[in-house]
Amino acid sequence: MAAAESTGAGPDGIPSGPAADTPGAGVPAGNRAGAAPSAGPAAGPSAPVVASLMLGMALVALDSTVVATAVPQIVGDLGGFSVFSWLFSGYLLAVTVTLPVYGKLSDTFGRKPVLLFGIGLFLVGSLLCAAAWNMAALIAFRIVQGLGGGALQGTIQTLAADLYPLRDRPRIQARMSGVWATSAVAGPALGGLLASYAHWRWIFLINLPLAGLALWMIARHLTEPVRSPGRRGPVDWAGALAVFACGGLLLFALVQGGVAWPWLSAPSLGLLGASALLAAVVVRVERRAPEPILPGWVWRRRTIAAVNLAMGALGLLMVAPMVFMPTYAQSVLGLGPVGAGLVMSVMTLSWPVTAACSQHVYRRIGFRNTAAVGIALAAVILFSFTLLPHPARPWQPALVMLLLGGALGLFQLPLIVGVQSTVGWAERGTTTASVLFCRQVGQSVGAALLAAVANATIAARLADAPVPGLPEHLDDVAKALERPELLPAAAAGYLREAVAAAVEHIFLGATAAAVAALLVLLLVAPRRFPVLPELREEQEE
Repeated sequence: MAAAESTGAGPDGIPSGPAADTPGAGVPAGNRAGAAPSAGPAAGPSAPVVASLMLGMALVALDSTVVATAVPQIVGDLGGFSVFSWLFSGYLLAVTVTLPVYGKLSDTFGRKPVLLFGIGLFLVGSLLCAAAWNMAALIAFRIVQGLGGGALQGTIQTLAADLYPLRDRPRIQARMSGVWATSAVAGPALGGLLASYAHWRWIFLINLPLAGLALWMIARHLTEPVRSPGRRGPVDWAGALAVFACGGLLLFALVQGGVAWPWLSAPSLGLLGASALLAAVVVRVERRAPEPILPGWVWRRRTIAAVNLAMGALGLLMVAPMVFMPTYAQSVLGLGPVGAGLVMSVMTLSWPVTAACSQHVYRRIGFRNTAAVGIALAAVILFSFTLLPHPARPWQPALVMLLLGGALGLFQLPLIVGVQSTVGWAERGTTTASVLFCRQVGQSVGAALLAAVANATIAARLADAPVPGLPEHLDDVAKALERPELLPAAAAGYLREAVAAAVEHIFLGATAAAVAALLVLLLVAPRRFPVLPELREEQEE
């Protein structure tokens, strides 16, 4: 046996002695703050627990895709076309700003009560959405749904790390990725069927039996190890409120900026300034709190900070394929909504496959190097989209999406598994929530930045147009492309080229985000993730 193996060291192994980046290193595992009792996850969870976790994840994963296809019916029934986008933005805001709060609460009170509360709140929100009488009420109730969805999304990911030893964790994470992939494909079809042959309210009512089943299964079958009451500190409710207010205001400014008002207008500047002020309040409150919602160690530890930054970049670059690829497929390639959805959704087919296989790579070259390979490939693939001919054939962008999903599966899962393996039980919820929070914020920032890039590109092309008959305002571009036969042939062709150029610039921006993530991994992340000794032993058993 090699020396590295005899000391428990591997690609991401650490010696049995102290490690600067490992909390509580050098303390016996049974006495370390945050270590789970030894009778914990080694035996693995029962099938009903795994099924309930996947069902809970499906509730969150299906939500937005199911609702999106029913928007015409919802608007036709309730009105409110000018604000319907808040059906998604309000939900996203609620999920994002509550992730850190639920993460800390799960570290304090345990995963089970937080998960039960989240499912219950999601169920109540779904029932209220089904009973909504106008668009304002529906948006408000979608926010209630999001408050429950935040607990589901973060806590389920944390439980996956609690219940599975390190060597088996890719299996459950691949299943979770499979749930998202299936939801991305099945969600639009399910939403369309319910809206067309039943009523849009059934989109929310169908959540009730699913959430009820998940609630019953978790309450009956999930058992957490008993923790010492002495390890519980006071709940930082002031910090939770400050984080919620700051995050909500910042995301509101990013969602509405450039849409409801110009970026350099008084509302945008005022909201961004107020967000900065609230951020200072958060820092002050959290420094004084005995058990802060957003503890400073999340950013002081190199591993967690690097993963947070890399996942923020992932959220940003994902805006290109998820938001702008369907627009490209319909406006430039002339595909229908179903064809455009298929071009985009092939990414979700390859993602779970490479995620499941990534363990065979990171066991040999380590978490950081595996993720670096994945994001480097993603940067090349994103850039390759800009080299496609015009007009491209549908299979060409579909191939790009298929390869991109494979690269990102190799990137994301090793980072999540790796960072969860560097902390004990009492810090895992906060760590997981910080990673998901940064990804969500990156997605919101990316949507704002890349939309601004697209608008600027199309506006410049319209200003310098050599052909007549083009729309004068950006708001009229989408309407013109819906009925291109009403435009002169030269104008329709020029408009498609303008949209294609805008999407190419979007993918260049996504390429830059992928390169930034690669630099973070190479320059900030440690070469070896400081995996806790007891978790390393689990992997080698």
